[in-house]
Amino acid sequence: MKIYSLAPNENWICDRFVKEWNQHASCETTSDITDCDVLWLLADWCWDKVPVEILSSKKVVASVHHITPDKFDDKERQEFFARDQFVDVYHVPCAKTKEQIEGMTNKKIHVQPFWVNPTLWHQISPEEKSSARKQIGVDDSHYLIGSFQRDTEGHDLISPKLEKGPDLFCDAVSTLRDKYYPLQKEVRVLLAGWRRQYVMNRLEKEGIKFYYAELPPFKTINTFYNMLDLYIVSARFEGGPQAIVECAASKTPVVSTDVGIATAVLSPESIFDPGSILHATPDVEYAYEKVQKYFMPAGFDSFLKLFSSLQ
Repeated sequence: MKIYSLAPNENWICDRFVKEWNQHASCETTSDITDCDVLWLLADWCWDKVPVEILSSKKVVASVHHITPDKFDDKERQEFFARDQFVDVYHVPCAKTKEQIEGMTNKKIHVQPFWVNPTLWHQISPEEKSSARKQIGVDDSHYLIGSFQRDTEGHDLISPKLEKGPDLFCDAVSTLRDKYYPLQKEVRVLLAGWRRQYVMNRLEKEGIKFYYAELPPFKTINTFYNMLDLYIVSARFEGGPQAIVECAASKTPVVSTDVGIATAVLSPESIFDPGSILHATPDVEYAYEKVQKYFMPAGFDSFLKLFSSLQ
């Protein structure tokens, strides 16, 4: 059985998933969409790039990462139904996404978080961490918080991408600044990723110092994780986010709102409601133990079983 994985070619995480799958999964893959037995729409929104005759002649697996209710209008719903007629089975990374789509389709929905590449995401030595922090002027008197995702709508580069919770992130940072100020620890923020304008503008207005790298290589991002005192996931809707498993794999302290795969990887004490960041406690060892079952190559197993079931 030959599998063709559709990449969005957006220099985004789905492109990395396609590359890792093609390079490391123990199955036959093809770069020729006409030659495949199974077409994996790993980026489901790109389905309309595929000719109808191919969609109609292949087994089709569609990965739906998450749905943002406020943006899921009649047009989006009609597109879901138009694609659904070609889909044989859905893949979703978390139970919450399954709940979002199961009322719109009678197709089977397979729940499985994406795999984790431990060669990319891993702990570095204390010496490396200290050196990396010093390079940006961070020492033990600073409390460094991280966020490595886009947070601003592309149509104006001003409006917050609310499903990602950038407003909640900034609120949490302000709360932690007030907590650590009496302890003579200055809160600073390390940002990476596209479209960080909203968060940067908020931090500037509140006088919180930050460091920003737009699209650093994976090795640098792994170092960034290791530099942190805390990574905050503040999203309202997510399929992953992969930051949770990347933090877990690199033993980075992380807390999250109850989105996506958070409850599958993080301790209950590490989950917080908006506005209650002070009640969240990262548990590095708990998260590291939970994430190991998603490490490659074992992290591919559930996907391989899914594709085998289509024969």
